[in-house]
Amino acid sequence: MKRILCLLFSFSCIYSFAQEKDLQNIRVDIIYLASDYLEGRETGKKGEELAAQYITTRFKEIGLKPKGLDNTYHQVFDFNYTANPHATSGEEKRGRNIIGFIDNQAENTVVIGAHFDHIGRGAFGSRYLEGPIIHNGADDNASGVGALLYLAQQLKSSDAKNNNYLFMAFSGEEMGLIGSKYFVKNPTIDLSKVNYMLNMDMVGRLGEDKSFVINGAGTSPSWKETFPKIKSGGLKITTTDSGVGPSDHTSFYLEDLPALHFFTGSHEDYHKPSDDSEKVNFKGVQEIGDWMLELIEILDGQGKLAFTKTKDDNQRRGASFKVSLGIMPAYSYDGVGMLVEAVLDDKPAQKAGIEDGDVLIKIGDLDVKDIYDYMEGLSKFKKGDSTTLVVKRGEKEVKVEVTF
Repeated sequence: MKRILCLLFSFSCIYSFAQEKDLQNIRVDIIYLASDYLEGRETGKKGEELAAQYITTRFKEIGLKPKGLDNTYHQVFDFNYTANPHATSGEEKRGRNIIGFIDNQAENTVVIGAHFDHIGRGAFGSRYLEGPIIHNGADDNASGVGALLYLAQQLKSSDAKNNNYLFMAFSGEEMGLIGSKYFVKNPTIDLSKVNYMLNMDMVGRLGEDKSFVINGAGTSPSWKETFPKIKSGGLKITTTDSGVGPSDHTSFYLEDLPALHFFTGSHEDYHKPSDDSEKVNFKGVQEIGDWMLELIEILDGQGKLAFTKTKDDNQRRGASFKVSLGIMPAYSYDGVGMLVEAVLDDKPAQKAGIEDGDVLIKIGDLDVKDIYDYMEGLSKFKKGDSTTLVVKRGEKEVKVEVTF
């Protein structure tokens, strides 16, 4: 009996040590990628190249095979970029996707991805108004790359062998999903053999309630059948159905492939210099990785997943808007309306009296049931227009006037 207890204790110690080592790797990966040394990882700049070198080294350490061009881990792409949508030409840039492979000699392949680029010193996309400064992008998206590397390590030793696994760190995401769009048009594997795609973008802020968002849950009937079976870590999920969103899973969905986007929510540090590694929940990144691993293992024996087109609603998908309220939506909110997670300083919402925690339920004559209604509502206005907003504040409905 003592011998059995000793063996159990030994196994427990080994498992605990392995978990702690994995967590330490996640911490090191994210802290390095979000360091000032990489100068914000802007696509085409030195910091992006340094990040690519680091990820390549980690892929080699983990034991992934190169699946880029010419037996390397890199897929290089050139593109013309301008931050001004009205410009006829822009700057010639070069980016690179980093691609590694676990070959289980299976018929189909699961693609697991995360973008590693960010917005550099804030020349485009920044919400910081006081001049050029390094934006480290710890949550966006060093956290996703940390989860990517963790999953690669776990799947090397997993019994889930009925799929191959393609791990991809995309660049050019911040400039318009450029790296993932390039890959699906120039794939380094047979795209018809891709089973499904999992994308991690901003998974570094798991809160105490352990809730996170999965977008794209309508892209296959298998997703919602499988989610309730996952018990890992007591995490709570909120789902949206649409396969179209502002991250790299969209590129795969538009190729008729089931695709999910994992996301722990927006926050005040988004696209600001304050998105630093000390604010990342490293254990939370590991817990989301474990949840995803369980999903992959449950699906392992089910063959190729069926694809479903989602009701992206062409009107909503095509809606463009020239105004902003200046709020951060709470993407994990699953009630009626749109929960305001944060109100930004000196923006129309703050000037109108909107508060953190308000639930927006009406813009003008349009009822707001979710974030898509919110975006549709904004599309009806231009700068200088005024309208009425209705919010729920506790049990009360409050009406305010806003000028964009």
